[in-house]
Amino acid sequence: MLLKKLGRTGVSIPEIGLGTWDYRGSAASLRKGIEAGANFIDTAESYGTEPIVGEAIRGIRERVFIATKVSPQNFRSSELRKSVEACLLKLGIETIDLLQLHHPNPSIPIAETMGAMSDLVDEGKIKFCGVSNFSVAEMQTAQKALGKYPIVSNQLRYNVIDRTIEKEILPYCNANAITVIAYSPLSKGLSRITDCDPTGVIAEIARATAKTPAQVIINWCICRDGVIAIPKANSEAHILENCGASDWRLSAEQIAFINSRILFRHRNKFDALARKLMPRSLTKIALRARNLLPPRLRRLIS
Repeated sequence: MLLKKLGRTGVSIPEIGLGTWDYRGSAASLRKGIEAGANFIDTAESYGTEPIVGEAIRGIRERVFIATKVSPQNFRSSELRKSVEACLLKLGIETIDLLQLHHPNPSIPIAETMGAMSDLVDEGKIKFCGVSNFSVAEMQTAQKALGKYPIVSNQLRYNVIDRTIEKEILPYCNANAITVIAYSPLSKGLSRITDCDPTGVIAEIARATAKTPAQVIINWCICRDGVIAIPKANSEAHILENCGASDWRLSAEQIAFINSRILFRHRNKFDALARKLMPRSLTKIALRARNLLPPRLRRLIS
């Protein structure tokens, strides 16, 4: 497994980690991923997966880089501290390697939130500070409030069919040594990407490289400087398949070929707002309804 630097921390972590949103696999499967080199696990207090992550890393804590996220409603100083203490307990660890703010919360002063994070670093409860789903302006404001400690990462949606961050956020992160942790690198499943691949370029390159389509798609993502991917898989087989997207690289010609054939999009602010406000229960209904549409229409809401 190839490693990439985490911001300017001097720490390097695997370029492919283990995502655990909606994870339904076992601790043993996560352990297999760790053994395959993906010793970076991302979780969150809202996922409900911190206990199973804690089980997976029991006895090998020193080998694993742990990232978790605090929910926006807990950004008050006292609530953030309670969340961190609860996360540490559920994970069975003494220090969180990377604590991230899950989404911006404009209703709570960012200075209060970042001040609490800074204090927790001072106390040794967390090592590094990160954010998730923050815009450039939000990152700048958060960094100013955080003061002496750097924001080392921004966790964002990024994949071959959703390249929204390429316009502003990714260039800013690259220029300021902020690592992008790409969630949903396989979108919501290979069928979503197939909908946007009318000429079958992914399958063509998979055959040429003797890799699977999923490995090609993840590799496309981590070919970008400063980008780490955290695909989620429930089975040991799929976890190991995802790990196999590292240790090699698509050629520049292959990347250009993919870019010229895939029908990708840049989301607008309305897209982001709609996704943020939609309840999770309605999201699943919307996904089922989307799958009934013809491919041409499915692409529009990929």
